[in-house]
Amino acid sequence: MSDHAVEEHWASSPWPLLLSVGILFLVPLPFAFYFVYSKPMFAVLSFGMGVPLVLLSIGGWIREAVEETEWHLSVSAMPFFIISEAFVFVAFFAAYWATRLTAPSWPPAGTPAHMPLLVPIIMTITLISSSATFYLAETKLESGDRNGFVKWLVVTIILGVAFLAMSANEWSHLFKAGFDFKTNIYSTSFYSLTGFHASHVFVGVCIFLAVLIKALSGKISESMVKSGGIFWHFVVVISLFVLSQVYFW
Repeated sequence: MSDHAVEEHWASSPWPLLLSVGILFLVPLPFAFYFVYSKPMFAVLSFGMGVPLVLLSIGGWIREAVEETEWHLSVSAMPFFIISEAFVFVAFFAAYWATRLTAPSWPPAGTPAHMPLLVPIIMTITLISSSATFYLAETKLESGDRNGFVKWLVVTIILGVAFLAMSANEWSHLFKAGFDFKTNIYSTSFYSLTGFHASHVFVGVCIFLAVLIKALSGKISESMVKSGGIFWHFVVVISLFVLSQVYFW
């Protein structure tokens, strides 16, 4: 009876729907307003609505996660979510490939003569390292070493935050160099792919923060840890494709 009640609670959670609406206002609508309809004010308004909705949804979802003992269906449901996300990334890559292969010359005019390569490599190594540290955290949890689990989880979170900080810094330098969203088709594709990937890293860090909060309160949900790990390893794999396509091809 209690299991049924928990499943029913998650099924009636408002946060997944609200998060979907927030993402709609945060990503596709601003891009459509800005690039298709040339309405920058509408793009800003849409983005301004999407940010608080996404943050509110993530906060509410984390609060529910902290209050619950287990995510009963999370591990079995996560592969379906990963598949759906993979198709979204494939759509982004397919659009980039079509643009790249049909362009008369590449990179198009307006692209900096020397795109940064060292920083993206360091960023990718950082993210790969975070996958390894989370594996160590899971190993510690399986062996019953909760302190070791918390230690390696904190290291993973730090690496994820470092990746986001380096991404923001790189975008800032590129903007100053005149390489912004509307410089050319390459810049639009570049920020779409790297930004979409960075948003997944941000979500992964939020999941790990929820796990950390539970762990510090003496409660560790193994299903939550496993589902978060599946998502994180997926994000790390995607980073290799992002690196190889937008920087080295």
